[in-house]
Amino acid sequence: MKMLEATVEGLALDMTTNSPVVILSPIGLDKVLPIWIGHAEAWGIAMELSGVSPKRPMTYDLIKQVIGTLKARVDRVEVTELKDQTFYAVIHLSCDGEKYEIDARPSDSIVVALKVGAKIYVNEGLFHLSEIGESPEVPPMPTDRESLRDRLKRINPEDFGKYQL
Repeated sequence: MKMLEATVEGLALDMTTNSPVVILSPIGLDKVLPIWIGHAEAWGIAMELSGVSPKRPMTYDLIKQVIGTLKARVDRVEVTELKDQTFYAVIHLSCDGEKYEIDARPSDSIVVALKVGAKIYVNEGLFHLSEIGESPEVPPMPTDRESLRDRLKRINPEDFGKYQL
C-alpha cells in the first residue's frame, strides 16, 4: 500500500449530527479525507492546532511524557484502512533500537503525532473512496473539498450511523 504524507487541514462540525470531523489532506494533491471523530479527540486536535496548552496535562500530554520518559520516539503515524465502516491507524514507535507498531484510532494517532511533531501518512487508496466506495450499500465518501462541504450540509442522521470511527 502506498502511503502519502498528509496534513491536518482542519476541523469541521457536522451540524446534523453535532459530530466533529477531522480533515486530512495529502501534500501536493487536491483531495481530502474526512474522518468523523469524538469531541474529546477534536478538543485535543484543536488545542494542538491553536498552540494552546492546558494548565494540567491531558491524556495526550501524558502519552507524550510516557513516550519521552521511556526514551522512545514516534517515527510516524499511518491511517491505513477503512474496514466495516471503521478507519484504522498505526503509531510507529522506536525504542532502544526496536520498532513497534501500535494499533490505534486515527483520531488518537493524529493528536499524538501533533503533540510530538511526527509525520502523518494516509493510505493513498483512502483518498479515492469517492470513486470506488467501500461497498455497494455504503455511499462513497467525498474526497474533494466541495463535495465534502456539500455533504456536511445535507447529511441525514441515518446516514451517519453507516460510518463508525
